[in-house]
Amino acid sequence: MRTFHAGFEPGHPPVRVCLGAGVRAGIGAEVVTLGLSRALVLTTPQQAAQGEAICAQLGALAHGLFSRAAMHTPVEITEAAVEAARGADCIVAIGGGSTIGLGKAIALRTDLPQIVLPTTYAGSEATPVLGQTANGVKETLRSPKVQPEVILYDPELVATLPVGLTVTSGLNAMAHAVEALYARDANPLSDQLALGGLRAFREGLPRVVADPGNLAARESTQFGSWLCGTVLGAVGMALHHKLCHTLGGSFDLPHAETHAVLLPHSAAYNAGAAARELAPVAELFGGSVSGGLYDFAAALGAPLALRDLGLAKADLDRAADLAVKNPYWNPRPVERDAIRALLQRAWEGARPQ
Repeated sequence: MRTFHAGFEPGHPPVRVCLGAGVRAGIGAEVVTLGLSRALVLTTPQQAAQGEAICAQLGALAHGLFSRAAMHTPVEITEAAVEAARGADCIVAIGGGSTIGLGKAIALRTDLPQIVLPTTYAGSEATPVLGQTANGVKETLRSPKVQPEVILYDPELVATLPVGLTVTSGLNAMAHAVEALYARDANPLSDQLALGGLRAFREGLPRVVADPGNLAARESTQFGSWLCGTVLGAVGMALHHKLCHTLGGSFDLPHAETHAVLLPHSAAYNAGAAARELAPVAELFGGSVSGGLYDFAAALGAPLALRDLGLAKADLDRAADLAVKNPYWNPRPVERDAIRALLQRAWEGARPQ
């Protein structure tokens, strides 16, 4: 087991990070170390059995299980979870972005400490960022209140993650790193975090696809997940994340898959305006930023078209309109017609030019 404390924002407490096979066995000790004794366990409905196992492991330290976490963190689910958390003194979230997002949303409202066991690679656990959906609109915020106190990366928890979900989750994390390179507040440290995360996934994802049970490869990609998630929390994001939040919050597209499809296209949109910043990405992926990312995703069997995720062609105009409303900062101006063309190519699954 490798353990370290990390924290990159002034005034934010450091996060305890544990990485290694079997670290989940120490979850009860983590609760006690924090001086706590009543943990509410969170999962999605699909991972309820894992939540029940964690409750059994915690024994008298378990307050109960809430297994209704959902994509894009709907506020109505959060409100129900806050009620379930009455009497608890901490949160244990086991799962991916949906469950981790719910834990953050509860913490924002209650200040309950969080212990997180990620089962995907999206990296949300490493950030003080929360995205929530209300009335069909997803909005994000940044607050030290939502940063988990403890992260337990156990490769055994992702060893059975289906290959398809492994790939899309990894590409989701890589999107954080690509956008961090051209962020308005990028700096030498964030650049190294981003490039380290991209290298970890470029080398590790093909190994995991070839041998999903390879714990060494899984652990390597989990560290890549932490790097990409940490850089997401350290600098601002741009067009790619605005597009994903629009399509997820307003059209209910699956989170990781949407990131996977859009990444080459958002990189293509910004390739000219951020050529210097993206040059290391081109070097990592065969000389082309957008084409290289597209080919990497295709070789891993990732989804390539928004239409395959359930987005109707008739929704593209509305999606473009929403994407340019209250735009995030971006190195290239966010122009409605250009965004509409980007979405058209992503909907078709065409290789970016």
